[in-house]
Amino acid sequence: MASVGQVPYEWTIASDALSFGSGAAEVLKLPDTEAISTGRAYARLLAPDAATSRFDAVMKSPLRDEGRGVPYQIEYLLRPSGVEGGLWIEDTGRWFGGKDGRPERACGIVRVINNRHEQEKQLAYLSRFDALTGEMNRFHLTEVLAATLDEAVRQRSFCGFLLVALDNLGRLNEAYGFDTADEVIGAVAKRLRAKMRGGDHLGRFSGNKFGVILNNCTPEDMQNAAERFLAGVRDDVVRTAGGPVAVTATIGGVTAPRHARTVEEIVTRAQETLAAAKAKRRGSFQAYRPNLERDALRRENVRAADEIVDALNERRILLAFEPVVEMASRKPAFYECLMRIGRADGSIVAAGEVIPIAERLGLVRMVDLRVLDLLVSELATVPELRASLNVSPTSTADPEWWSALDALLRANSSVPERLTIEITETAAIQDLDDTRGLVIRVKDLGCRIAIDDFGSGYTSFRTLRKLGVDVLKIDGAFVQNLTRSADDRAFVQTLIDLAKRLGIKTVAEWVQDEAAATLLAEWGCDYMQGALFGLASVERPWGQPVRVDRRKRPRV
Repeated sequence: MASVGQVPYEWTIASDALSFGSGAAEVLKLPDTEAISTGRAYARLLAPDAATSRFDAVMKSPLRDEGRGVPYQIEYLLRPSGVEGGLWIEDTGRWFGGKDGRPERACGIVRVINNRHEQEKQLAYLSRFDALTGEMNRFHLTEVLAATLDEAVRQRSFCGFLLVALDNLGRLNEAYGFDTADEVIGAVAKRLRAKMRGGDHLGRFSGNKFGVILNNCTPEDMQNAAERFLAGVRDDVVRTAGGPVAVTATIGGVTAPRHARTVEEIVTRAQETLAAAKAKRRGSFQAYRPNLERDALRRENVRAADEIVDALNERRILLAFEPVVEMASRKPAFYECLMRIGRADGSIVAAGEVIPIAERLGLVRMVDLRVLDLLVSELATVPELRASLNVSPTSTADPEWWSALDALLRANSSVPERLTIEITETAAIQDLDDTRGLVIRVKDLGCRIAIDDFGSGYTSFRTLRKLGVDVLKIDGAFVQNLTRSADDRAFVQTLIDLAKRLGIKTVAEWVQDEAAATLLAEWGCDYMQGALFGLASVERPWGQPVRVDRRKRPRV
């Protein structure tokens, strides 16, 4: 046991005799074991601030021995003479009671754990402090922020929180390398520390951001502190191994509890204000100011998110169909499928009120999946139906949406040739390589592909030819004023003519009167849709009643 740094012992409590196994003197760095032959003698070698001793663990135990002994495990610092820093000991044992169940003797093992204790000490440090800068990490920073806020509330005073962000850290990484960027971060931490008042706190909030907690801080104090920090960061270049680096910072700040009453509110509003300061001018400071319009928008977002999720969970997503008619016959060639939400009170919400919010809140992917499922089911049920479906860029980049489309079309082999997938022009031109891949993928599944709202972006016809789309839907903003705007007439007529030369079908949206329809017919437009031919309705154009699918599905 001594060879692995462990020594057994037995302590007889009545006589205080303490005996150790062989090798104890070597393991515990003692000349001999005579100096620790009693419990009291051993206890005299313990560091004065030892949290728990063996005497405490045994004699002060609230438990009683029921016949099998009572286990204990403690750690303490032993300070043998001549051993710098002492020895950290793990003492594991079991005490046994007499007839009354109280301690009579104890036996166990002691072992030196200096290496482990150092590692644990290092881990404990890293759990609270940042390894690069030596300042508090985000977890510890928010702990201190919570305590500071509580104190400010009790004292009926204010505290401040500044979020300091190094500007263009990504460019520093690219230009100088990550090691140099780390040097810059460390140097900025020191500069911030040098400009702080006594009693304030500094921590590293994230990669390029520091948090500064200001005690007893008025808005004027926060303004002054921010200006000190900005000047301290930018006034001199940072000398690094990679050369001198010029650095600036942007700061967002909030006073509490005046403008935030919880740590979460403080952090969120500081981040918002920092983002606003960056958008306005990097290298500046901005303090949080209440914004009634923004707060109202957030409340509306929460309400709308709840309504969308409830509609998904309660199967209240409905399909609406708007006819797209052939130019010559004026009969529906296919229908554009649109989404509606049926409210619990029976009213219906249009997609225009829902989709922008769903996109902003990250819910549009779920909505698109549900609409796709419902439309393919409708197409499978009604063999004569042809339909188009507008899909958000978020969904077309989502592997789950593609997997669902592939699975649904494979399960319903008659559907692909009757389904057209629509993407907006602005989404199509964001990444032409991705869009080209999307077009190929849709066509491989047997569907057609359409560009919606064409004319609102800047797609060239050369690019359009490369994409290989089947249908162009002309943005209704150009169609609705055909009879009144010569510019719109020239644009739409030219677009239709070029599309015909490329072999692409055209759909004119928002056709509202016969005069516009006549012009479009003269120019050779293939299809039209709009108020003149019927608006979208949840009543099926082919006379079937609305079907709300209420099958049980996993909740969103």
